[in-house]
Amino acid sequence: MKFAWLGILLAGVLCAGTQDSDLNVNKRYTVDSVTVAGKGWHSNVTEPSDRFSNGLRRDMLALIGQKLNPAVLDGISSRLKKELAAREVEHHILRSDVPDHVRVEFEVKPAGTNPVANLNKLIYSSQQGWSAGGMAGFTTHQNTVLFGVISDGDTLSERFTGINARWENKHLGSDRLGLKFDFESYHEQWNPGTLEALAANPRLTSDAYRTRQTFSPTLSIALAKPLTLEVGAAFERFGSPVTNAPAETANLAVAALRYNLRTSDEDYPQEVFADYSLRAANRLMGSDYVFASHLAGLHYRVGHGRHKLSEAVTLGAISGRAPLSERFVAGNSYYLRGWNKYDIDPIGGNRIAHNTVDYRYGPFETFYDAGAVWDSGQPVVVRHSLGLGVRESVFTLAVAFPIRTGRVEPIFIMGMIY
Repeated sequence: MKFAWLGILLAGVLCAGTQDSDLNVNKRYTVDSVTVAGKGWHSNVTEPSDRFSNGLRRDMLALIGQKLNPAVLDGISSRLKKELAAREVEHHILRSDVPDHVRVEFEVKPAGTNPVANLNKLIYSSQQGWSAGGMAGFTTHQNTVLFGVISDGDTLSERFTGINARWENKHLGSDRLGLKFDFESYHEQWNPGTLEALAANPRLTSDAYRTRQTFSPTLSIALAKPLTLEVGAAFERFGSPVTNAPAETANLAVAALRYNLRTSDEDYPQEVFADYSLRAANRLMGSDYVFASHLAGLHYRVGHGRHKLSEAVTLGAISGRAPLSERFVAGNSYYLRGWNKYDIDPIGGNRIAHNTVDYRYGPFETFYDAGAVWDSGQPVVVRHSLGLGVRESVFTLAVAFPIRTGRVEPIFIMGMIY
């Protein structure tokens, strides 16, 4: 019996020695690089990516230059599995070109079918009331199918309420290609001020329509890591409020170029986002409206500790006669916050210029907006507004004040702005 216990003790010591030996061997190696790969895509964590949260990407970057630790790799695999809704995530240790150095690769195995739910907008304004929209569906392999509802009195001159649907494949045979089809069907509600302005300015834009349907196929191309090109079309149909009257159409060619760059400086993280979009309708596409709409924006953000400062500039111009849904609007939750869009221009304009400066300390926010919406040939009236509130991620609680002589009527804004 004495020898049996001695044998068991010796075996335990040998096993423990083997495990410690393996761990020590692993810790000899230094990590050279970290990559994450899935079906049809491959990402190096040193390059900015929207696939992972900033915290997870920062922790993966921290592995580079450190000694290999299998326990840390297991933890990151679990976090990747959760964030990417994957069936499984495995990590592989690959030999590097440098002696005693290794490369770490996380292999993502996608789940068969996953539910998806997105809240695209939820905002309350004391002037325009509630606007909300969301989509739900599922993702299977590389395909996402979504169906949604929306009621939005904030974005355009009208309140539009209805349904939308989307099919999207973000990895169309390559990580650089994506394809999506959007369908929208809305019923319109009009403010009396908009109807009066339309009657006073005939042929400036479209008449008030009763319904609006849009079908939009779009192909996205990742030209480089920070640069993306989108090309496609949009087929819009406007139902007349007059019974049996023919519907009008706006059939457009659409293109957009987007640049998004983030730095990994931990003391002063910065982000630059720039975009330009073109929407052009012509007779060759069977459109009742002929116009070209140009919209460009530049957004810069820098942070330091709990301080964050951002500035955004937007410029837009439309040539030709565009329907109401294409015209620029200010005095909402995006442009000239604190103003009422129906006081500025109840039918919008074919020109827009806007600038906003935003400063945050932790969740506390203050902002200054300046801009104008007008029609070509008309005088430009620049308006200003100030606001303060609380913002955490996409959630906003703010009070905005228009800067003008006479009575000041602040606007209360609450909700989620993406």
